[in-house]
Amino acid sequence: MNTHAPIKDATQLGIPKMLVLGLQHLFAMFGATILVPILVNNYFEGEGLSIQVTLFFAGLGTLFFHLCSKFKVPAFLGSSFAFLGGFHTVANLNTGIFKNMTMGEKLPYACGGIVVAGLLYLVLALVIKLVGIKKVMKYLPPVVTGPIIICIGLSLAPSAISNASQNWLLAIIALAVVIIFNIWGKGIFRILPILMGVVISYACALIFNALGMTNADGSAILDFAAVHEASWVGLPDFFICKFNISAILVMAPIAIATMMEHIGDMSAISATVGEDFVTNPGLHRTLVGDGLATSISAMFGGPANTTYGENTGVLELSKVHDPKVIRIAACYAIVLSFIPKMADIIGTMPSAIVGGISFMLYGMISAIGIRNVVENHVDFTHSRNLIIAAVILVCGLGFSDGLTFTVGSTDITLTSLAIAAIAGVVLNAIIPGRDYEYGDPERYRFDKEGI
Repeated sequence: MNTHAPIKDATQLGIPKMLVLGLQHLFAMFGATILVPILVNNYFEGEGLSIQVTLFFAGLGTLFFHLCSKFKVPAFLGSSFAFLGGFHTVANLNTGIFKNMTMGEKLPYACGGIVVAGLLYLVLALVIKLVGIKKVMKYLPPVVTGPIIICIGLSLAPSAISNASQNWLLAIIALAVVIIFNIWGKGIFRILPILMGVVISYACALIFNALGMTNADGSAILDFAAVHEASWVGLPDFFICKFNISAILVMAPIAIATMMEHIGDMSAISATVGEDFVTNPGLHRTLVGDGLATSISAMFGGPANTTYGENTGVLELSKVHDPKVIRIAACYAIVLSFIPKMADIIGTMPSAIVGGISFMLYGMISAIGIRNVVENHVDFTHSRNLIIAAVILVCGLGFSDGLTFTVGSTDITLTSLAIAAIAGVVLNAIIPGRDYEYGDPERYRFDKEGI
């Protein structure tokens, strides 16, 4: 494990090294961020979200989030997967005004629903501001947030396996390079394990491809067809969203899930860098930043944004905790949104490489959750804590497809993480016992009988 002291101010490394560190965060978020518009395009039969628009608002949304959070939180905002089910539902709406619409005509209404979902963040932020963070965090102690963070990492594990299985040789090379540079790397290379993993494994992919090797399914390791067709400079395909109550009822309730995920991510980032961002700059500020970034993105044809666990994993591995590095990655994303060919070149990175690196990143997120529980002295000899954690873990990992229910004529899907968060909050509230005191150095205090 990396043992060198965390770097809070990356300027001491110099501008060139900071620029390279920003690239590392760009590679970490890129695959997942562009996957959302790719999937949505399938739902809307090729008339869905634009990758360029997605990259533009990932970068802009991140910068806006940093502004709202007083430039203190090292978080990157990428595309949210939580709304995929909502996009699929809107694409299949065939009643009312949607009856004779093309897929391209339905898309703005899906984005309009996301605008409303983003604004719901402001409601929760206002509640936190009015009643105080201590009262809110009473319902979100480490016995709840810790297991949720663990679930965030473990729920991503199947994705890492799926990607790596495309070409296990490349995946193992990528993972091995990350481990080697993280443990035995010297100087700048020690804080760039992810980037080195990408560069060296991609070089291997070029060699393997030239030798005629293929992926497990027989497909080419690298495909540059899209790169040849793309132009060097081009404006993102922005459009203005539209509003309809049916689409709003599909999309807006998903905010319940993403707000819970946001709280879990803020806890994870706080645990990673050793600072309490829930208090300073405050959960109300981070919620406003995330919510408005989501609404602004959807207003002009982008997906919902969310704080990215992948980049939290990079923070843990590199030990560079300066938010300025994240902002550099955000600027890269904005620049790439105007260079279709460069975006497509990065898009040629084999999914096996992403999978190999994800082995480390996703595992790190879960390890951070375990550390959150340990450092806050959560006592699992008490049945109360054991029950809460057990239910959260089963819900977070068991509901792989979420939970879908119907309200009126609208199907609403809660993601597994949202179910886990809701279950944890409810159990923590109703099971008797001394509650965790937020900000209390003694952390957990139980009565003599315990629970």
